[in-house]
Amino acid sequence: MTATLSFEPTVAKQHRQIDVSRWDEVYVVGDVHGCAETLERLLDRLDNGRSLFVFVGDLVRKGPDSRRALSLVRERDNLLSVRGNNEQKLLDGRASLDALDDDDLAFVESMPLVVSWDGALVVHGGIDHRKPLAEHSAEELLNNRSLVPDGGYDRPYWFETRDGGRTVFFGHTVLAQPFATPWAVGLDTGCVYGGQLTAYRCSTGEFVSVEPPETYVERSADSIVDPRPMVEE
Repeated sequence: MTATLSFEPTVAKQHRQIDVSRWDEVYVVGDVHGCAETLERLLDRLDNGRSLFVFVGDLVRKGPDSRRALSLVRERDNLLSVRGNNEQKLLDGRASLDALDDDDLAFVESMPLVVSWDGALVVHGGIDHRKPLAEHSAEELLNNRSLVPDGGYDRPYWFETRDGGRTVFFGHTVLAQPFATPWAVGLDTGCVYGGQLTAYRCSTGEFVSVEPPETYVERSADSIVDPRPMVEE
């Protein structure tokens, strides 16, 4: 199974615009990475059936139960997710999970690269505010972090310097703590690495986090970012 890797305005399935007016509350949730038990704890705490949960991608890989994590999102009509770089790796054949069947992979392929409503955008990696959304490639939307070409973990990061436009919710970059400005909200707090699974309550700006039962993957400290609201020029 292959996936479209370019982001073009004419490819409607890559950008899903949603109406959130039917929901009492909207939560955006960070990278799950197969930590299904932790996700269930979060949903048990927050899901009253009248709230919408939007995930920033990377539901799968690294943790113990990717199929269950996918199933939780598939089975509830108030849960949806953008595609993360780890979902893309499955579609590209750069990674595999024996537990997933064709229906699982079809669901992964159906995930859009962007979900938006009102003044909000959800992507996995990030947005480069120096150019329009429509000019971003799928690779950028899935992996953006540094504004330095091929910068990896070199600052400046896009989310620390974004100072206008819609609020972009993102994952991908593992953060020592959640990050929030009016223009960017970072939610990957390293659940699979012994951090937390974090959700953002859109009506109040509150972060809600739950602890995983254990650390599933070790991660070096130099690849966990201590975010700063703004980088001095």
